[in-house]
Amino acid sequence: MVPVQVLPEGTTLPSPGVLLALAIGFAGVVVALRRIAPRVTDRVVVAFAPWMVAGSSCYVLYQVEAVPQSVAPFFSSPAVYVSIAVLAGAVWAATAATGLPADRWRLPSVPGVVALVGSAVAIAAVGWAFAFGVETSQGLTVAWPAVGLVVAVAVATVVWLLLGRLAPETRITGGVGALAVFGHALDGVSTAVGIDVLGFGEQSPISRAIITFAADLPTAPVLGTVWLFVLVKLVLASVVVVLFSGYVRDEPTEGYLLLGAVAAVGLGPGVHNLLLFTIASP
Repeated sequence: MVPVQVLPEGTTLPSPGVLLALAIGFAGVVVALRRIAPRVTDRVVVAFAPWMVAGSSCYVLYQVEAVPQSVAPFFSSPAVYVSIAVLAGAVWAATAATGLPADRWRLPSVPGVVALVGSAVAIAAVGWAFAFGVETSQGLTVAWPAVGLVVAVAVATVVWLLLGRLAPETRITGGVGALAVFGHALDGVSTAVGIDVLGFGEQSPISRAIITFAADLPTAPVLGTVWLFVLVKLVLASVVVVLFSGYVRDEPTEGYLLLGAVAAVGLGPGVHNLLLFTIASP
């Protein structure tokens, strides 16, 4: 029997020592947050968007072998996401413990501090990746990733406005719902740019199956091979936001956090795609 691949290509488990360090750090952050019981608002969850960018960027650095071997295991997948979660959680816990407000962006506030520190980490990681790309013989490929970003913003805006008209209850999800739609739009559009334009492959087996199916359809010569994947991503994101509307209304803490996780599943891969396409040739 041929084994069925479920996890994306490149997924590896680090050494027991690294796993232990990550487990201790993650457990410590969880315990701290449980004791502090910080208030969760849509702005707090959206403030973690730069951290999602940072995690994906750090994984790109690992893929192109731009990080020292001594710390490389912390940049591998899925370890990098735990590493970033520990750092982001620690910043959240430390900020929330001071009693700063959680419902405004203006500093000093919990969303403001979390977003500011996350942005600094993300800028450092992206800048590191750009510097590596400039130093290599490939250089930077900016045009098509930029086009993908613009198209994703436009598509996400249209979908979000349509959701507000067709399902007004989705407005309660606020920025988190919009981030979820944008994240999955970015993942879909960036995948289309990478495969149909730049010649990259797809790492996720489920996504690859959808793309392979679309490649066999008569629409492939006109629409490419990834249009169905983009459509599936947009439909699923929209359905999830609609379904989570009631959950956010009744249980805002859990609803916002879970919807934020849905956003991360789209935004993370989307950012990873664009950054990888920019600094590395297929």
